[in-house]
Amino acid sequence: MDTDGEDFYAGNSDDDQEDHCTDGEDFFTGDSDDDQAYHDHDAGIEEEDIVCKPRDYITLTQPDIRRRMEDDVERVCAVLSVSKTEASTLLIHHNWNVSRVNDAWFADEGIREKVGLFERPVINSSESGDLIDCGICFESHPQRRIVTASCGHPYCTDCWRSYVSNAINDGPGCLILKCPHPSRCSAAVGRDMIDALATDGEREKYAQYLINSYVEGNKENTKWCPAPGCECAINFLQGENFDVSCQFSHLFCWNCTEEAHRPLDCKTVQKWMLKNSSESENMTYVLAFTKPCPKCRRPIEKNQGCNHMTCRQPCGHEFCWICLGDWKNHMCNRYAKQDEDRKREMAKEYLERYTHYFERWANNEKSMKQALDDLKKVQESQLEKLADVQCRTEISLNFLTDAWKQIVECRRILKWTYAYGYYLPEEEKTKRRLFEHLQGQAESELERLHYCAERELEPFLSTEGLSTEFLSFQHKLSGLTSVTKNYFEKMVTALENGLSDVHSSSTPSPSLPSNSDTFFESKRPRKKAKIEEQVNERIEGQRIDGLIFGTDLWSCRRCTYINESHAQVCQVCGTGPWSCDNCTYASNPRTATVCEMCSRPMDQGQRLDG
Repeated sequence: MDTDGEDFYAGNSDDDQEDHCTDGEDFFTGDSDDDQAYHDHDAGIEEEDIVCKPRDYITLTQPDIRRRMEDDVERVCAVLSVSKTEASTLLIHHNWNVSRVNDAWFADEGIREKVGLFERPVINSSESGDLIDCGICFESHPQRRIVTASCGHPYCTDCWRSYVSNAINDGPGCLILKCPHPSRCSAAVGRDMIDALATDGEREKYAQYLINSYVEGNKENTKWCPAPGCECAINFLQGENFDVSCQFSHLFCWNCTEEAHRPLDCKTVQKWMLKNSSESENMTYVLAFTKPCPKCRRPIEKNQGCNHMTCRQPCGHEFCWICLGDWKNHMCNRYAKQDEDRKREMAKEYLERYTHYFERWANNEKSMKQALDDLKKVQESQLEKLADVQCRTEISLNFLTDAWKQIVECRRILKWTYAYGYYLPEEEKTKRRLFEHLQGQAESELERLHYCAERELEPFLSTEGLSTEFLSFQHKLSGLTSVTKNYFEKMVTALENGLSDVHSSSTPSPSLPSNSDTFFESKRPRKKAKIEEQVNERIEGQRIDGLIFGTDLWSCRRCTYINESHAQVCQVCGTGPWSCDNCTYASNPRTATVCEMCSRPMDQGQRLDG
């Protein structure tokens, strides 16, 4: 039975936090005192990864910004011998730049008149009972009810209140409010008059306008946190890493104010977000999965099996879905190379490739948000419960929140690696293989940390009393947190450098290890029975491992923890670099030449894991 083609469109209807290490909350907070002894001997992580690194920025709360504004006002008052109101007016007109105010003051004799600061005249009255006419309502008022700016134009308090109120409610233009005289008087209405005439709510609004103007005036190094409802600002000091975090752990890129997106640059992030939100991908779908009616060119989607298509009225054209020929005389068995078919296939491949990366980008974003919820649950309920059960202080359990913060950060990085992969040229095959290997390894490391923080914690939350295994769990989770952080930092650096080390090897790149087990196995000597291809994988694994971790590390075969070369046994599970074939003792130190258990010398048949 003939099937009508479905019309595609018819179916869719306190003080500034100068201590950079303690400024706000960070995803990489320091270790607790209970963890320090463990980490001091953590051979897998360098000291710089354990100690909190100085930040390149300072988080500013609203009180912090007010204090900075007051400090600037005091500095101007001290140098120029002016009132606070006049100092504020000068700073507003010069974008809160103290140096610029001082330079303009001494270089330009007319600076006071330009900003509206005149010598306030004295209103004379022969008797205290004399009345003065208001220039707005034209009514006569006693002098005590008359207010003037520095120009001396008299208006009654009621008219002034109305004028000030309207100006504040109209927006931040009230910061440069002038006298209402119809001659376009330039006399400034300063903060002293605002405080005297405005209501409490209006004064608060005016103060917020001042804070906003301060941040805007210092926009070269200060920006608001873009998170909805957040009132923190970031004062960026220096550095190449633009990832910053406010007091409430809202992480974003200071340069473009988008979500933190390492290892991707801001320009590529903009392209990726535009692609995700634009209608261009919808048109790609139309091109890939629909065909135009040969007569009216309206897109038609095939929703059943028959190839006999009938376009909807008023067109009504009947055609073959395969060759788009007229149904009455089409010949599908004749070969004719069609440009439209090639375009359609290319569009389909393009859409499938985009979908692959977008789905994984979106899934990691979802996982990141879930990890944020889990972090909040740990902070609000689990820490208190665990402290009671294990007889610990909540501060000593910071390693748990550190782990979850690291999970959130790693999910964010992993998410953006998929956008990175989308824009990595297909023709750079060696870089793509290395990138996919590093990405797969990162996923394995993160899953191991996530499993430990989530699943292995559960027994300690449900137990009735103190558990003797909790300290081991703490050491393991702290170690995994440090290892995962170290790996992701090295990977991000490699990706930001464009995987430039790929070109340093003159040896053709064989196939790369596909998972973490083969990655770490590739660092170990193979038995002679192994085939040559596996030896090549080991060599390539060593080269890649050198790019990321350096050459002074070895991996434990049991837990894959990365130890430094001087470590005799694994710092997480205690496994040694080699095991004895005679007694199967697996914790022989790296430098031992005989088994510590049975004293049998190490020979070529024994497994080496260094």
